[in-house]
Amino acid sequence: MTEKSSGSGGVIATLIDQFAALPGIGRKSAERLAYHVMKMPAEDALGFADAVRAVTERLHPCTRCFNLCEDDTCEICRDSRRDTGLLLVVEQVRDLLALETAGSYRGLYHVLQGRLSPLDGVAAEQLTMKQLLQRVRGGQVREVIMGTSPTVEGDATAAEIAGRLADLPVVVTRLARGLVVGSPLEQANKAMLADALSGRHRL
Repeated sequence: MTEKSSGSGGVIATLIDQFAALPGIGRKSAERLAYHVMKMPAEDALGFADAVRAVTERLHPCTRCFNLCEDDTCEICRDSRRDTGLLLVVEQVRDLLALETAGSYRGLYHVLQGRLSPLDGVAAEQLTMKQLLQRVRGGQVREVIMGTSPTVEGDATAAEIAGRLADLPVVVTRLARGLVVGSPLEQANKAMLADALSGRHRL
């Protein structure tokens, strides 16, 4: 019987494998995280496990914007202080969180849950474009801000959405190119995101 399948070695190896499967976590970092968890007081370790379980079991997409939340709609969509005339379209929830951290945007969001990528088989039907169009046709939105990442796929996604919105009475803008071309939106710092929002331009 190998170490991985016997005793504590199997448990430790499984934990290391789980950490190593996370994006940006190498094998060495996964080992450090696993051994850190092992040294935690039992109460803290179980609290960590419960938090992971709760995220898996209780979070689901907002029925309006597709942000993650525990209720039917997220806190942002329910916030009456938000400008309902501004709709910022992003690829993933992590992009929304990055923009919220910047603190310079007070409109609403729409999460596409990805971006167009023909080589990976991701077409418009796999994204939430249909729901986006329905929201805009509702009549409250006056400006749609394209917050897709400054990559080839992100630009193609923005262009596709702009084309579909062309016949609707809304202004379509794009975040300014203060962002590094080819880099994910989530990697931009607060100042870069604030500049990108204030310097957005029409598509």
